[in-house]
Amino acid sequence: MQKNRILIVDDEDNIREVIKEYALMEGYEIKEAESGIKALELLKEEKFDLMVLDIMMPLMDGFTLLNSIPKEKRIPTIILSARDDEIDKLEGFNKGIDDYLCKPFSPRELMARIKAIIKRTKGNVDSYYYDKLVVNFLEHTVKIDDKEINVTPKEFLILKYFINNRRIAISREQLLNKIWGYDFYGDDRTVDTHIKMLRNNLGKYRDLIITVRGIGYKFDDEK
Repeated sequence: MQKNRILIVDDEDNIREVIKEYALMEGYEIKEAESGIKALELLKEEKFDLMVLDIMMPLMDGFTLLNSIPKEKRIPTIILSARDDEIDKLEGFNKGIDDYLCKPFSPRELMARIKAIIKRTKGNVDSYYYDKLVVNFLEHTVKIDDKEINVTPKEFLILKYFINNRRIAISREQLLNKIWGYDFYGDDRTVDTHIKMLRNNLGKYRDLIITVRGIGYKFDDEK
């Protein structure tokens, strides 16, 4: 099972070390950034499930970082601040943060809040973003460059299954069982035909679906 990845952004080494120690004990994978600039680089290059973010940092503060993150790279965020200021809290929540903790804080409380947010966001993800591709799981719509494209219900289910299992090689048999059901009497050509149509509909994003020789397919958005 893939570990949830957390980005810790704080200019104080001891704060990062304490959070890292507790997070590793909880089984999370950790990356650290000592500034907003470094955090922005990491967010553009890698995928994270949650960010713990200090507001008051040199070079680039936490609010500036939040404003600089591309829409498709935004992730659940908990702000840490030495200031118990209602204005700061309101600004943070207006920028889409998920929680706010004042320093000094309890590492155990922070872990509990991290766990709750990841559980909530992982279980209720309603959209997927990649560049100008937006897949809305609740509305069952696919948009490219803000224009809705036509996909069949089966194509949408395949795309959703790919996205939820991205970067994992999936066999044709798996797709038949998951999308069509165990009592379906078709063969691999049914899968290949639907993949071909889905790729055509995805247009410039068709290469997100990779053929894995001898196995089946893989959806890879980190090529």
